[in-house]
Formats: sequence, C-alpha cells, structure tokens
Amino acid sequence: MSFHSIYRHGFARVAACVTVSSVADPAANATAILNAARACHEKSAALAVFPELCLSGYAIEDLVMQDPLLDAVERGLAAVAGASAELMTVLIVGAPLRFGARIYNCAVVIHGGRILGVVPKSYLPTYREFYEGRHFASGAGMSGLDISIAGTSAPFGVDLLFEAEDVPGLTIGVEICEDMWIPVTPASELALGGATVLANLSGSPITIGRARARALLCQSSSTRCLAAYVYTAAGSGESTTDLAWDGQTSIFENGVLLAEGERFSQGGQITFADVDLDLLRQERAGMGTFDDNRRDLAGRGGSYRRIAFSLRPPVSDIGLIRSVERFPFVPSDETRLAQDCYEAYNIQVAGLVQRLRATGAKRVVIGVSGGLDSTHALIVAAKAIDLLGLPRSSVLAYTMPGFATGSQSKAYALALMKALQVMSHELDIRPTATQMLKDIGHPFGRGEPIYDVTFENVQAGLRTDFLFRLANYRGGIVIGTGDLSELALGWCTYGVGDQMSHYNVNAGVPKTLIQHLIRWVIASRQFSTEVGDTLGAILAAEISPELVPTAAGEKPQSTEAAIGPYELQDFNLFYTLRYGFRPSKIAFLAWHAWHDLSAGQWPPGFPTDQRRAYGLPDIRRWLEVFLRRFFAFSQFKRSALPNGPKVSAGGSLSPRGDWRAPSDGNAAAWLEDLQRNVPSQ
Repeated sequence: MSFHSIYRHGFARVAACVTVSSVADPAANATAILNAARACHEKSAALAVFPELCLSGYAIEDLVMQDPLLDAVERGLAAVAGASAELMTVLIVGAPLRFGARIYNCAVVIHGGRILGVVPKSYLPTYREFYEGRHFASGAGMSGLDISIAGTSAPFGVDLLFEAEDVPGLTIGVEICEDMWIPVTPASELALGGATVLANLSGSPITIGRARARALLCQSSSTRCLAAYVYTAAGSGESTTDLAWDGQTSIFENGVLLAEGERFSQGGQITFADVDLDLLRQERAGMGTFDDNRRDLAGRGGSYRRIAFSLRPPVSDIGLIRSVERFPFVPSDETRLAQDCYEAYNIQVAGLVQRLRATGAKRVVIGVSGGLDSTHALIVAAKAIDLLGLPRSSVLAYTMPGFATGSQSKAYALALMKALQVMSHELDIRPTATQMLKDIGHPFGRGEPIYDVTFENVQAGLRTDFLFRLANYRGGIVIGTGDLSELALGWCTYGVGDQMSHYNVNAGVPKTLIQHLIRWVIASRQFSTEVGDTLGAILAAEISPELVPTAAGEKPQSTEAAIGPYELQDFNLFYTLRYGFRPSKIAFLAWHAWHDLSAGQWPPGFPTDQRRAYGLPDIRRWLEVFLRRFFAFSQFKRSALPNGPKVSAGGSLSPRGDWRAPSDGNAAAWLEDLQRNVPSQ
C-alpha cells in the first residue's frame, strides 16, 4: 500500500447515511439506499449504516404487518444484496422481517453480493409515542439461528459479529435504536465480544432536547466500550401524522466526536469519518479493566458467531476524513483551550500548595532565566504563595547570568520579578564556573574558547547547586522549571542540573502548552497589567538555553536547531506516550496535520508570523531525532524524576505514573519501522 493510504495505517472509513424515505414503498427505498451505497463505495468507505426500518419506512404503523409490504421488503433486500457485489462497502440496512410466527425489527448486514447476517432488535419501546410491541417480537436472547430471506439463508440473532479478514481490527457489532437507551446495552456486550465499530440504526422521532440526549448516549457508549460508534436516525420523508424527524447522524470514537451531519435536511445525506482502529486496540490493551470486565461477564452471555468478509480496501491515497490537531496537547477550539488552561494552571498551583502544606515550608526558591519555563513556574509559585496567605516575599527568585546570558532575557527576568513583587536577586555564576573549569583542567579555564557539553553543564549544574544551598539556608524548597518536552528529549542536565528540584510544577506540561498557559494567565488577569505586559514580551522571544557565547552578529544558541521544533516533537511525544503508535503512523498523522499551512485550525492567539508548515522529509528527520533521544538514552533522567503533578491526559513521564521504561533500552525497533515504512520524500 501507498504510505498515504489510510488503510495502511490502521484507519477505516465509515459512513452514517440518511435517505429520503418513501412511506411503505420498499422498491423506492431500495433505490435510494443503493444510490447512497454507491456514493460510499466511491469514497472507499468500509461501512455504511442506514436508519432503522429504512426499507419500509419507520412510521408506517399496522402496514408493517401486511404481507404485500413484507414481500416487497424481501424483494428490496434481494436488489440491494445483488447490487452490493460491485461495491466495496459493507451495508447495514433496517428492515421488518418475518421469522417463525412473528415479525422482527432487523438490521441486515450486506456485502459482496450476499446477506452476511441479520440482527433483530432486542428492546422494543412501547411507551408514550412508541408502539413497537404491537408489531414486533423482541430478538433478545436469540442466537445460533438462521433465517430464510430473499431466496437465501443467513445467520440470525443477537450473537453476530462481522469481521474483516483484510483490515486488522475492523469488527462490526450492531444494535438498533432503543437498544442504546437501556442500562446494559447490547453494544456493551458486543464490544466485550470484540466489536470495535458499533452501528446503531435508529428511527427516533425528534422532540426538543432529544438530539442532545442521543449524542450523550452515543458518546458514552463509545467511551465505555472503547469503540467507534456510528449513529443514524430517520429523516425526511417519514410520515408526520403525529411525529417529526431530523435525520441526525454522528460518528464518535472513544468519546470524541469525529463527525456529525446537518439535522432537518430535506434531502438525503452521508456523514463520513475515518476511525482509528489502532487507537481503539491500544486503548483496550492498555486499559486492563476492559478485559477484566469481559472475563467477568463471559459466563453470563453466549459466545459470538464471527462472520468473516474480505473488504479489499484501496491501496492508494484517498485522503483522510478526520481532524488531526497540529498541537495534540493544545486544542484549537477556543472554549476548550480556555478550560484546559484553567485546569492545567490550577492543577500546578494546587500541587505546589499541597506540597508546601505537607512539608511546612514557608518559602520557595526558584531560578528565573527569562525563558518560558521558568517564567511559568514563577507565576505558578506566586499564585500558590497567595493561596497560602503568605507574602510574595516568600518567593525567593534568582536570576543567575552565565557566559552566554543575553541582556534581553536577563532584563525580562528582572522585570517579571519586580512586577510580581517577589524577592528578587541576581547571582552571577561566572566566577564560580570559571574556577570550576580551571580546577578540572578544562581548556576554557586557560582562556581557550572551547564550548563543549562540560562547559554547558558546569553552568547548569552550578545554578541548581546554588538553588539547593539557598533553599537550605533560607528554609525553602527548590521549584523545578523543566517541562515535559525537555524530559522526553533528555534536554536537561542530570542530577546537579535542571533535571533536579524538590518539586517540579512543570514536569507534566509540554512546551507547546506552556505558551498558551501564559497567554491564558494574561487574558484571565491572574496578575497585574504590568505582569501581563512582561509575560507577553517573554512569549515573543526565541527559545534558547543561552549556555554558549556567540560573536557579534551571530544568532544565539537555538534549542530547536539542535533537537527539532517543539511543535513537531510534542506531536511525536503525544502519539508515542498516549497511544504507543508506530513511528510510521505518527509520521502519517504529522504530515496530515502539518504539510498545509492553510488547512485546519490553529490554536486561538497563535501568532500568524510563527505559523509553519513541514513536509515529509522534515517530519521524518525530526521524528528520527525524537526516537533516538526518547528511547535510546534519556530514560535514566526520567527514572529519577522529582515529584510533580500530572497535568495532561496525554500522559506524564514519571516513573511512578504513565511511563515506566528501562534506563538501558534502545531505539532499534522504532528506528527500523521509521526507515522501512516512511519514505524520505
């Protein structure tokens, strides 16, 4: 398959379809279904779900018990099944069918010219406007049966799962409308049986508030079942004798809304989305309670019959119908971003407040460079001190210029400390650093301009050493400033360096989120206007460790030039840490998120002049850097992390939390996948 094919990377395209209903006219409805089915085939959809009783119409009352109508339904099914031989897409259509002495409200699964199986509705609403118990028998508990229909025999029962042989992870389970509204749903058992994509064929007339209730149930089902959930309700053309219809369609995946259609459309509509089967598999593997629940309930229900089919998906690029956030730690929706920033900031503050209460410490000691991380840690510390009712002078802030400290960053640090009214100090580490370099025989101690890792780490180590001794002397604790992104890449000095502190408020916050947290602090007026203005200036500066001197006219040392753009590395981190995706899949997602500057949404407030696009060569290059640093040699720094709160659902790197790994691991398997499966162009 092409690198750009979604089916190569564990996705499957699904569709929620609404056709214009023709009341009690199965032939016309079959034609409408086939027209939509062909459109789904053209879009290379693996699955198309149609509304409940769409072959007959839902609101036809006693007409559903008339033999001429039921005969016509079977002829319509035969027509749809025959035409499906030319289609890639699995079709699930609703139909009233005779079985034994009763009539059942059924979902008929069709593919490749045949009826794969028939699932009867288990729970029949017979209250308020509903009267299904008058017409249909419940299919609850029916299993191991076969039905004669449209001149063929097919499996019949609620014990059916439909499994693609050539699309790993695509297993379809079906429930019908009311089945979703009960306490213990068929979908729950189907998911425990192995279904990853759950289809709900619904009639569901519309009343005020019902659309929201449906969406909540679909979202809940997809979350609890760790599954994709495809929902479609009857729409235009249904009888409006006593009811109305809105044709609601929605597709959820593990609680996330991927797509929804227009309601009250006067024509048919198809809602497409690409569901991530790998994501669902990883979630189920990681959340052991899902399988525990399966084993606990295994004895209460029967086994499932697995109906196999071959999808023969396309090998070429068919696009990706799915939103991929450029910044997976930073939502592009303004309301959600504001909520995330509110929670993240207060998680950090609450963590520090509790640590200070528990230790009895009345002061905090923090190094302030004028960069993003120490800036954010300082405003977290200031807020925590406020909540404890202590004076801001309890924050002992030190700027510690070294050999390459810029005048601008130093000025920012001093300005921020002054604006916050904390205890401000300047401690020049250059004399001590020079003495240490002399004592160990380093060439710089003899005046030679050698700026190696020892030269850099002497400065980083001395800053930490000073902070710890100051904390001892002043009766405080050292606040760490290093962030989640730096921990992932090992971009920190171990032990006596910026890797160590008494409590690190930033350990769970990725670099790309810190920028937005600071913007939120400004916008929400957590501090004075003077503080906000200084924070805004710091945000606009380039990220630099400022450890290596530069000659006049040279650009200062750039972190991102060495380890890659944080926006790409945070993307790589999220999908590695949260979902354990293969590097090739991460590269595929990164290309869709980043290759087109104008596509998709940018986070609110993100500066236009800082927006960048990346092609596959750059994505591949920096992903390789990430893999080497994350898997091959940085774990020992994470294995000895100080305490700090987990902030993002994307995960943390604490050895006591989300990420436990050997310090002497290697990156060979990940690099092999990258080199084997990601083209260089």
